[in-house]
Amino acid sequence: MTTQPVALPRRLSRRRPDEETGRPVWEEEPTFFGRLSKPVVLGIVVLLVAFPLYVVVVTSLSTTEAVTRAGGLVVVPRELTIAAYVQLLSGGVVTRALLISTGITAIGTFFSLAITVLAAYGLSRPGSLLHRPLLFVVLLTFLFGPGIIPSYLVVNSLGLIDSYGSLILPTAVSAFNLIVMRSFFMGIPGELIDSARIDGAGEFAVLTRIVLPLSRAVVAVVGLFYAVGYWNAFFNAMLYLNDNNKWPLQMVLRTYIVQAQVLPTGAGGVTSSTGLGLSPAPSLAIKMAIVVIAIVPVLVIYPFIQKHFTKGVIIGAVKG
Repeated sequence: MTTQPVALPRRLSRRRPDEETGRPVWEEEPTFFGRLSKPVVLGIVVLLVAFPLYVVVVTSLSTTEAVTRAGGLVVVPRELTIAAYVQLLSGGVVTRALLISTGITAIGTFFSLAITVLAAYGLSRPGSLLHRPLLFVVLLTFLFGPGIIPSYLVVNSLGLIDSYGSLILPTAVSAFNLIVMRSFFMGIPGELIDSARIDGAGEFAVLTRIVLPLSRAVVAVVGLFYAVGYWNAFFNAMLYLNDNNKWPLQMVLRTYIVQAQVLPTGAGGVTSSTGLGLSPAPSLAIKMAIVVIAIVPVLVIYPFIQKHFTKGVIIGAVKG
């Protein structure tokens, strides 16, 4: 006796589009509403990010009359002038702080990158000495921080109070950056390292000639993380620096804008003239000019590093 196959209802036998094509849902062609909403949402996000920056820049370039007429931050540009920037960069606190921040960022980034690369390479080699206990100590720092008072006592015992070393050494290595770089190093094929060792290369030669050329993406991204951290840091300066002449730019920014203290821009007090035939800038324009000077270096460097983010951080973290 033969049995006839039972036909399933159409609503039960119908397959989803992703099952028919064999592609995941997120790879399907977007709908008309999806294609229309994407540029709208991205445009709104860009506007929300760019508009405050636009207001800050326009206010820093405005005259006293324009700031008074607007009653604060200027949205519509009128009577633009560079008096605030000339007044700030003509000598004094801001110029010195800008040079200090640049030097601290350059030296600190190089030092932190060197230590992180060496530590990450050592922890990524399975046969290295005590790599598991050391890795456990590094991971432990994610859970327990040293605290302000113990950190200050250590810095004080090392004789680093009121020195530029106190702005670099306490934050020289980030555990997160170390783990990301270690994960990326572990993803490099071991055959390349073994072939280099067969040819007689030592560990330092393997690191500089094999590992680092293949890790430019993660080194660039970690370097950017360190550079931005050093450039924006002010808390260590507030704790460890007693001499105002050694303040970095972010400490000057905090003191003048947040605490509303008077900022001298020339010898003997507040500058009353720019020296170039320009009227003195209003205090609000000077505040916004300091903000612009503080964020411009990051905005200039970031586009050159942004292309490495996906390969340098996401792949490195996943492979760990």
